Amino acid sequence: MTFDIAKAARQARQASRQIATLSGTEKNALLHTIADNILAHSENILNENQKDTQQAKQSGLEQSMIDRLQLDDQRLEAIAAAVREIAGQEDPVGGMQDVKRMPSGIQVGKMRIPLGVIAMIYESRPNVTIDAAALCLKAGNAVVLRGGKEALHSNLALAQCITDALLTHNLPEAIVTVIPDTDREIMNQLMTLSDDIDLIIPRGGEGLIRFVTQNSRIPVIQHFKGVCHLFVHEQADIDKALNLLENGKTQRTSVCNSLETLLVDSAIADSFLPLAAKMLERHNVKIHACERSMGAFADAELANEDDWHAEYLALEIAVKVVDGIDAAISHIDVYGSGHTDVIVSQDYSAVQRFINEIDSAVVMANASSRFSDGGELGLGAEIGISTSKLHAYGPMGATSLTTEKFVVMGEGHVRT
Repeated sequence: MTFDIAKAARQARQASRQIATLSGTEKNALLHTIADNILAHSENILNENQKDTQQAKQSGLEQSMIDRLQLDDQRLEAIAAAVREIAGQEDPVGGMQDVKRMPSGIQVGKMRIPLGVIAMIYESRPNVTIDAAALCLKAGNAVVLRGGKEALHSNLALAQCITDALLTHNLPEAIVTVIPDTDREIMNQLMTLSDDIDLIIPRGGEGLIRFVTQNSRIPVIQHFKGVCHLFVHEQADIDKALNLLENGKTQRTSVCNSLETLLVDSAIADSFLPLAAKMLERHNVKIHACERSMGAFADAELANEDDWHAEYLALEIAVKVVDGIDAAISHIDVYGSGHTDVIVSQDYSAVQRFINEIDSAVVMANASSRFSDGGELGLGAEIGISTSKLHAYGPMGATSLTTEKFVVMGEGHVRT
């Protein structure tokens, strides 16, 4: 029988009213139970994940996707720890802000409230099942989760941990729905259910996100890709720059906060590039170099226009020599994806200018692009990274899954 997504969305809408009324203490207890269940059922989760991984390898899935798909004891413990960290955060719902008395005598304030029902459409990463559910619950939302077929066994095993926790706390299962059918038609129908779903967050490859953006009747949070830049300014500490390049490019290549383009100030290129070339060669990084940087690398390919737009998600990087901070900012303005961009410099004025003029969701100075992550930025986890500015920008935690309503208090006041 085909999964009835319209019915599931209606039930999620009804269940959203109950999760929205829970106290912070009640929501946190639910989250801790989910974390407990993940660790208690780790053997089953890993067995189901192994089925997904084997199928992915047999079907020729890209290595970057397989890396995102795989779970082990350490990753499960990190997922559970993220849920507990979310539980430990301040409740984003219910607080009153900007309360002031108007000349008319009324008091006006803003209260944070849940968005309602959120739908997630995502690929490969089973951790998103837990991260998304935990953040939505913390913010008082119901959530409908549609993962990719490559992670179906893993997602359903993790979903059971959530369902069991909801039942333990006498809450409706429909607060968190993991769609058990990966039929594309179900996803297509999901994107039309604007009466019951308030927001869609797609998370995956650029093709998926563009498809959802173009076909959804529901507002969409967009994050097309992560073309992250590292700009080595003429006043950079070379050792710091090398460490940031190594960490940003080679620690984990399959994630959207890994570096894809290296920009080097021409004033420091002769001293920095040979050292960078030696380090990148040690990691077997493929180089796409501009004409001015080709000579520093033994086996570089000449970069073309596509390379400046590329999100490699692999041991590859584009390298360009630029004439100062003006040229670096101009390059990022043209080719950046609005995700994360980094400057390495000991010059305070250059750092401040880069921070002020780079229009990206995360801008960093002398820190690795790998910190562009909800957990590292204090969110516990992230439901996604928005590179559009409505209604959130950057890694999205629980607060980004709320909105505000005006609250007006009077004593029989009437307008004159």
